[in-house]
Amino acid sequence: MISKASRTLSRRDGGTGTAAWRRPRVVLWTAASVVTLGFLIGLEIAARGYGTRGPIAAQAREVIFAPQSGTVLYAAMALMMVVLTWRQRFIAIGAAIGIDLVFWLVRWLVGAEMMYGNGALLVTLACGVIALTRRTGRERALLLQGVGLALLLVTGRKTGYTWLLITSKTRPMVLDQYVATADHALGNPSWVAGRIVEATGVVGFRVLEFVYIQLAVMAVIVALYQLRNVAAERRFPSHHLVRTFLVIGLLGPGIYMIFPVVGPIFAYGADGGQWALADLWPNTPPPLGVPLPMPFDGFTPRNCMPSLHTAWATVIFIHSRKGPRALRWAGTFWLIATLGATLGFGYHYGADIIAGVVFTLTIEAGLRALARGWDRSATVLVASGAAVFVALLLAYRYLSTQMAAHPWLFGPLVVLSMVAVIYGYVRTTRAWERTPVPVRLPGQRREQQQPELV
Repeated sequence: MISKASRTLSRRDGGTGTAAWRRPRVVLWTAASVVTLGFLIGLEIAARGYGTRGPIAAQAREVIFAPQSGTVLYAAMALMMVVLTWRQRFIAIGAAIGIDLVFWLVRWLVGAEMMYGNGALLVTLACGVIALTRRTGRERALLLQGVGLALLLVTGRKTGYTWLLITSKTRPMVLDQYVATADHALGNPSWVAGRIVEATGVVGFRVLEFVYIQLAVMAVIVALYQLRNVAAERRFPSHHLVRTFLVIGLLGPGIYMIFPVVGPIFAYGADGGQWALADLWPNTPPPLGVPLPMPFDGFTPRNCMPSLHTAWATVIFIHSRKGPRALRWAGTFWLIATLGATLGFGYHYGADIIAGVVFTLTIEAGLRALARGWDRSATVLVASGAAVFVALLLAYRYLSTQMAAHPWLFGPLVVLSMVAVIYGYVRTTRAWERTPVPVRLPGQRREQQQPELV
């Protein structure tokens, strides 16, 4: 039995007790929530200014009306369920399916648009209400974390759509000529991949299309593996795939605003219509000349630089490395197929792919460093990655003509810059894994901390 004096001493020990552990985390989560809410409100206002729904209204509408993607809503609910017991998971799945069947019947009777997913969203929201009204302490915090993770996933998708709209409305001039010129140093990989995809026929096209469209589903599969022990351990791991996914989706569109590019199939292909320079993709490489900013339509997203599909596929590959063999093979396949799709469908230039890899590794390194504790090696890794990324963007914009004129010099340099970032990331993170850092659990004193590999 713990004595009264011991309990009094424990309460006074604010420096190592639970309250001291919670205080900075509460401040951090509160600040992050306020910033996220302000960001979403700002996007909502901007979208309304262009006559369309923003991310908040679009997501709220899916409580009743047909969702845009039921698969994403069920994937988000699956993420939320990592905090539930198996009995609670079966109840949640049954409730979601039952609600969707009722919605399906009503829509069929009235002739409305058919889509599933409302049940998953309503169950996720219901879990949030239960957390606030029926749970307390650590159980409430854990359930709210699960609900928040799910809602961030679906809201992040809506936010991305709004960002793409804003890029098309606010950036009338695009820089495709510069990137296409710089791509001569890499051998015009989009043109090469486009012809390869054409040669594979319908089967190759459908496989790549499936991988490209279902990227978020594969990410959820990897995330579910990483978060499989949350219900038992009653806490989330210090770092997981979803964190990097969301940060990439938040920062990437900001680069679109700085470096607007629409892609080969639009700027040099039939999909660009009257705005395309010519119908060249994928059979004829773009001619060399003096690159200039070019006007483009007001609805095609400027979402090429960097390639976020490549970025997300790279994250899936990285986080699948600690999984079983089947997951590792799936992560490798998803990365290769995504690269083939982004290039082979004419959505990206080779320069976008390289920038996307560097962009991803820099963000992943920063988040892993925050989880384990920042040190000199983290500073060097993140700073060097950011420097290479900025250097690539500047070279594409201001040295594209020189890059095309000297491909045997600049092509290897661009590739080697990416390889250097990859090597630095692998070498540094492996060193981090050999030196586990102590992670304090809720209620633990400093001397009771347990080591964790991040």
